[in-house]
Amino acid sequence: MALSVLNENETISPVELLEKLNWRYATKKFDPTKKIPSDIWKTLEKALILSPSSFGLQPWKFFVVSDTALRKKLQAASWNQPQIVDASHLVVFAHKKGLNASDVDHFVQSLSDVRKVPLASLDGYKQMMVGFVNKAGSGFDINAWAARQVYIALGTFLTSAALLGIDACPMEGLDPDQYDQILGMTKQGYHTLCVATVGYRAADDQAASLTKVRFDQNDVVVHI
Repeated sequence: MALSVLNENETISPVELLEKLNWRYATKKFDPTKKIPSDIWKTLEKALILSPSSFGLQPWKFFVVSDTALRKKLQAASWNQPQIVDASHLVVFAHKKGLNASDVDHFVQSLSDVRKVPLASLDGYKQMMVGFVNKAGSGFDINAWAARQVYIALGTFLTSAALLGIDACPMEGLDPDQYDQILGMTKQGYHTLCVATVGYRAADDQAASLTKVRFDQNDVVVHI
């Protein structure tokens, strides 16, 4: 399946956007025989990489689990929910634990390399970020902050999947510590937050026909 390329000034129409967001739902039953084409999947991985984060620090890692045996183990750590093994792809969203000045150094070096600017010119920005991540002694929880950034990436991923016509289900019904153990995350310095199963809905997934339940716009959107 080929992807069309938009020109710089082209956008999806408001009608198309709302249609896609109304089309998507938390898929409860995937068709295990249908796999996401490789070009579509590569695009979804790029969407993850393009997700925004505070300061641009990207305190995350996304584990794409393809191994069948591993997915069976993860299913047992996910209340035996079938999506874990039936979906075309499984992405585990994890945050970096104990983000510190060395992580800031790594980002600033990347910033210097990509934008081709001297490291010295970024020192003020670097010191500001170091001061931020070192606020832990004041009651600031850097891990909770990092987790919030990962959920931004999850939202980007789910919306991107919907725009490409790919079904998805975000899931927190799992044991994060078991996931960490199964995937060897602890030694890598990461911790599981949630997963997203993605693929194609089964024809008999009853959840697909349910009407969305959302609060009235006047109740949740406040114009001041």
